[in-house]
Amino acid sequence: MAKNVIVVGTQWGDEGKGKIVDWLTDHARGVVRFQGGHNAGHTLVVGENVYKLNLVPSGIVREGVDCYIGNGVVLDIHHLITEIAELEKGGIDVRSRLKISPGCPIILPYHSAIDKARESAKCADKKIGTTGKGIGPTYEDKVARRGLRVYDLFYPERFAEKLKEVLEYHNFVLTQYFKAEPVDFQTVYDQAMADAEFIKPLVVDVSAALYDAHKAGHNMLFEGAQGTLLDIDHGTYPFVTSSNCVAGQAAAGSGIGPSMLHYVLGITKAYCTRVGGGPFPSELDIDTEGTPGHQMFSVGKEFGTVTGRKRRCGWFDAALLRRSARINGLTGLCITKLDVLDGLGEIQICTGYRLDGKEIDLLPIGADDVARCEPIYETMPGWEGSTFRVKRWEDLPVNAQAYLNRLEQLCEVPIAIVSTGPERDETILKQHPFK
Repeated sequence: MAKNVIVVGTQWGDEGKGKIVDWLTDHARGVVRFQGGHNAGHTLVVGENVYKLNLVPSGIVREGVDCYIGNGVVLDIHHLITEIAELEKGGIDVRSRLKISPGCPIILPYHSAIDKARESAKCADKKIGTTGKGIGPTYEDKVARRGLRVYDLFYPERFAEKLKEVLEYHNFVLTQYFKAEPVDFQTVYDQAMADAEFIKPLVVDVSAALYDAHKAGHNMLFEGAQGTLLDIDHGTYPFVTSSNCVAGQAAAGSGIGPSMLHYVLGITKAYCTRVGGGPFPSELDIDTEGTPGHQMFSVGKEFGTVTGRKRRCGWFDAALLRRSARINGLTGLCITKLDVLDGLGEIQICTGYRLDGKEIDLLPIGADDVARCEPIYETMPGWEGSTFRVKRWEDLPVNAQAYLNRLEQLCEVPIAIVSTGPERDETILKQHPFK
């Protein structure tokens, strides 16, 4: 029987999902992206080649694997064309294997203009840290039922009529509220029609295709973008993204029933990182050399894949992971970047918080309460030697094994995989999600 696996980030994104999706694709016939946009980034290292993906599913670097972009993804077609061109320049066959849902909302230039104008108008402490790529405004148009979708591109006159109406609204906001320049209709229309000619051959009924693949007995892998604590409903609101990043969105964002989803793998770093604004209870100083935070930042090369911004770093937060585990219904955990902690004399784990004079062991809901949390730490001894590229559990330093075992206990989810490097084979397997 076919088995379908969901891979989700359990922190604030950047957990290393791309490598794990690529590694698991060895047992799958298809990879499905079910939410987000090109504000997310996955970096894959295959031999001497490094691939940076934003929209194309991570399974694309495996020959013979079909890749699907589900209706839950907001699509910047112009960016997608550039991304495909880069992959094809590297010798990867993309267009014969990439399938795009006609239900994807389209990101257009006025979305980015609104995004940037809105963020610029905010005070420094109110900035969310948006990438300015138009993701949020596109989801807003979707929910407001004024958005344009991929299937509209097949009908130019209808597309033009809808575009004029929505552009009139957005240009009013840009010019009258933000005092910014308007977006030109003809420029947007002409570019959209040019992009449409490229994308039309890739458009298929993804929902039906996934059902047929499942019926044929093919394993499928579903990948999300960002992380659970950036989810619009369950994250540290309002410092979140504009879509649902949790496992439950895999069904709605690709057009399949929940009964077709069988295993949820949560990806988490052996420490915590966050890009952009928002509360971060276990955050450390990353600028002072010789400190644990600086080691996480420098050894982990913690820069955003899309923006290049510095990632904030901190100790592993088990109370945060407990919340993520419950929201996603995690079956197993994959721990990444364990080697970043190599050589630290002591390692701390945030096991809970003090909030309003009480001790709690679960991350609160909403940014305001999270910002007031004082972390409670448990200290464990570090380890000598390197965990980098170790491929067997028994070859890990004893204290590293003890650290991982403690994370497993605190999070109440078994560890299935430990990633010990960027290459496919730099992986310790305890329980294969597809078996």
